[in-house]
This record gives sequence, C-alpha cells and structure tokens, in this order.
Amino acid sequence: MKFSYIEKYKTLTDILADHKLAALGDSFVNFTYSLALSEMKGEPFGIKVKGQVLANALKKAGLREYLPSRMSRHTLADAAEALIVYAWLADLVSLDETVLVLRKAENSVDAFTRLLLLIRRRVRF
Repeated sequence: MKFSYIEKYKTLTDILADHKLAALGDSFVNFTYSLALSEMKGEPFGIKVKGQVLANALKKAGLREYLPSRMSRHTLADAAEALIVYAWLADLVSLDETVLVLRKAENSVDAFTRLLLLIRRRVRF
C-alpha cells in the first residue's frame, strides 16, 4: 500500500527533517523492534528504542551528512525514525523484512544501522 501524502517528499533531507513523520516513526520503530525481540526471545516483548541507539545508527549508516550541523541526539533519532517509517509507507521495505533485518544483528545499534543502510540503498529521488 502506498500512502499518497508521502509523494510530497522530494529529497532525503525532506524526509529526515519531517517532525510529523518522525512522530509516526517513533511508534513504528518501537513496534518493529519489539516484534524482532519477541521473535528472538520466543515470547511477547515490548521495548522503547533509545534515541542514542537511533542517533548512532544514523551516523554509522552515513546519513548524518544530509542534515544541518549542530543537531541534538534527539533530532538525529527523530530523523532515523522518519526515514524508517517513510520506507515502510513507500513500500520500500515490508514489516516482515524490517523485523527480519532487526533480529539478525547482535545489538540494537547494528540492527538499526543495517536497516538504515538497506533503506538508503532503496530510496530514489
């Protein structure tokens, strides 16, 4: 399913800087990582992903360069959340694929770095 409002984004920077997209992305990131951990643990598990994890993953994925300098860790985390949910909304990644990528990594920063790298390869403008 493609959501019509995502067509307004013309650049990667537009996506990373969108606060409304980040708000939706916060829920999506927590949900998908909770699903990944639930699968790994073999039982339901819920978690809130820390902003530091997402900010570090954004940097490791080489996406920091698309944002202005002097941004807080919180703002960098928001950017990661915005991009991740954008990718799902635009059918660039499925829910199943997102969970699969997240559960294959040994730690949360690596998990989100891998996911962001996958998304970065698929985003086309």
